[in-house]
Amino acid sequence: MSSESDFIKTVFGLKLRQQRQKRNWSLQDLADKTKLSKSYLNEIENGKKYPKHDKIIQLADVLNCKFDDLVSTKLDKNLAPFSEILQSDFFKEVPLELFGINKNTLINIISEAPKKVTAFLNTLIEISQNYNLGKERFYFAVVRSFQELYDNHFPDIEEKAKNFAEENQLKLGKNIDIKHLEKILIDVFDYEIKSEDFEQYGTLNHLRSLYVPEKKLLLLNRLLDENQKTFILAKEIGFQVLELNPRPNTYSWLDFTSFEELLSNFYASYFAGCILIPKDELIEKTEEFFDEPDFDSQKFDELIAHFTNSPETFYYRLTNLLSAEFGIKDLFYLCFVKKKNTDKVQILKELHLNQQQAPHGNATNEHYCRRWVAIKNLKELKENETATSAQISHYKDSGLSYLVISTSHRNPFSDGTNRSYCLGILLNSNSLKKIKFAKNDSIKSEDVGVTCETCSISDCEVRKAPPTRLEKEHFNESMKKAIAKIRKELL
Repeated sequence: MSSESDFIKTVFGLKLRQQRQKRNWSLQDLADKTKLSKSYLNEIENGKKYPKHDKIIQLADVLNCKFDDLVSTKLDKNLAPFSEILQSDFFKEVPLELFGINKNTLINIISEAPKKVTAFLNTLIEISQNYNLGKERFYFAVVRSFQELYDNHFPDIEEKAKNFAEENQLKLGKNIDIKHLEKILIDVFDYEIKSEDFEQYGTLNHLRSLYVPEKKLLLLNRLLDENQKTFILAKEIGFQVLELNPRPNTYSWLDFTSFEELLSNFYASYFAGCILIPKDELIEKTEEFFDEPDFDSQKFDELIAHFTNSPETFYYRLTNLLSAEFGIKDLFYLCFVKKKNTDKVQILKELHLNQQQAPHGNATNEHYCRRWVAIKNLKELKENETATSAQISHYKDSGLSYLVISTSHRNPFSDGTNRSYCLGILLNSNSLKKIKFAKNDSIKSEDVGVTCETCSISDCEVRKAPPTRLEKEHFNESMKKAIAKIRKELL
């Protein structure tokens, strides 16, 4: 919580509510017995006010409890697990208001059913420990949930980016003038920008940029290509225009001190996407592509190249607009990475709109389905090549089918690492109406699973592991049926 005072008020409110509820009294009952107003008591229970000494004596007398029990900050065993949460920066670091939840709502839930909520929190803690869900993964999951809640579309940022570009006569899109971006940062926001050899400091080439706020100094890795440099400059403008603070000072992620930093980074990146790929033109060109009778990978590559040299930026920018502008709300975006001389594929970034589409990144070391088009592209990718293809993926166990478009290429900022981006669109009446080529039989169809360990495809030629988790589920189900049969015969 934000201060010791807030913690004391919150704990007192929780204890007062507990004492009242033990007696099955309503708030009005307590008001009548103490001659204190109902609104005043409500503010006390919600942690907004702390009563004076004489009022506490009055409450303790009416509730027939000890004065010291009310004012002590020690919580009983039902509420003890919340002590650490209430004293931590949880409420500050994860702004619950983003999800329409305020602190008092959460406290009300806790106090109404403390034992059940305690069990729930303990379960979350156990899951996080067993699945290696550290603070970083938790915060990224919260940001992703926030994006999904709003269909990854933020019109206020779109508007601010458009207005800023007009005010500064900034030409948007692929031909954006990088010198113009630098000039804006220097002249408008008083930046100093330098190219730096980070390798001399022992960071190799992993650190792309470093911002030193005390000097408004932006250091750019000299190994950056033009696209990477442009994105970082556009994002720095986003930090300033949107007045984002606190903010991260490094790219890529090395460390962060709060959830707010992570959220600020997302907002600034969204702003950069608006600058680099303008909305109106992307909508127009995408509509033209969707209107094609056949999927043509070359035309899709040309569509990407029209806007950017970065497939990742293009794929992600599409997720900003497909839901809001095309009404295509059931989709997922994934970024896979595969290092050189290894067969292991990891999900680096993910986004799932509307439904909780598979697959999801996990830390269980299960094997993602090798029938996915994105992973097949990674496996077949040749050095310095870019490969784009499409596939109709039938998820056999869920019965859902997706149009999946994927582009794979060598990661330009690392040695021997390939990346694959994919956009999956649920095939339903709406998407089939919007995307003409989705009905074309020329796109290869494939039965797919999620992970080998959970997949029921029996004749899979690329399976990397037996369906152990699925077999366990089937075993448990057969045991339940056997028990039901025994009971039926006995009764």
